[in-house]
Amino acid sequence: MRTNRVKHALAEGGVAIGTMVFEFNTPGIGRIAAQAGADFIVFDMEHTGWSIETVRMLMATSRAADTVPLVRVPATQYHLLSRPLDVGAMGLMVPMVESEEQARLIVRSARYPPDGARGAAFAIAHDDYEGGDIVAKMRSANEELLLIAQIETVAGVEEADRIAAVEGTDVLWIGHFDLTASLGIPGQFTHPDYLRAVERVLDACHRHGKSSGIMTADVENARSMLGQGFRAVAYSGDLWIYGQALKQGIDAIRDNGDSSLGG
Repeated sequence: MRTNRVKHALAEGGVAIGTMVFEFNTPGIGRIAAQAGADFIVFDMEHTGWSIETVRMLMATSRAADTVPLVRVPATQYHLLSRPLDVGAMGLMVPMVESEEQARLIVRSARYPPDGARGAAFAIAHDDYEGGDIVAKMRSANEELLLIAQIETVAGVEEADRIAAVEGTDVLWIGHFDLTASLGIPGQFTHPDYLRAVERVLDACHRHGKSSGIMTADVENARSMLGQGFRAVAYSGDLWIYGQALKQGIDAIRDNGDSSLGG
């Protein structure tokens, strides 16, 4: 199975910088992000409505690039976890994780025996259609799989220590918008309640040797999060990066010339 360099970098105490993709389900998006230096790409199924067929194409094209393709699934259900893995995802991000039991279900659904109960199929997309020893493949797949549990509710924060203690969970990821909404302070990222919740998750990660992750909207915030102790950082997402860059360019052109239609 392919080596998951993001998982190994994080396990060794390093940092991984990536991005998220919500809008541009095109064959080139994975390679474009890889060329830009993204260590990983999280392709979102929670908020996009993308089907498994769309994700299958994105995995196939992104696996051809020097990056680690991950998928955020919509919910904790076996078929929602196993199918992205079978079509080539090298890891999963699971939203709204709120208990040790849920974290164990995620691990059980995503890992092969003896570590879990994922259904076995080989010489398909996830192992690049290659033959080989099945036992070795199962062991390697378990070793290379990256599992990210999103902590984005009050219940998740309260259970963060138990979630982080679950063997097979690699990263606890703050879902910042949902977490502030759950706390009753939507979008207030400097509020003491939010900052205390974040620290509680970071402490749980440190205590159990797990990595912490978060999405950031800009470079300054990303640097701040790394300084705070986060080690997996997603820099923005495709639609926002495109929109901001386009606006900056158009505004700059208009500021330097005649902005009226028709010239």
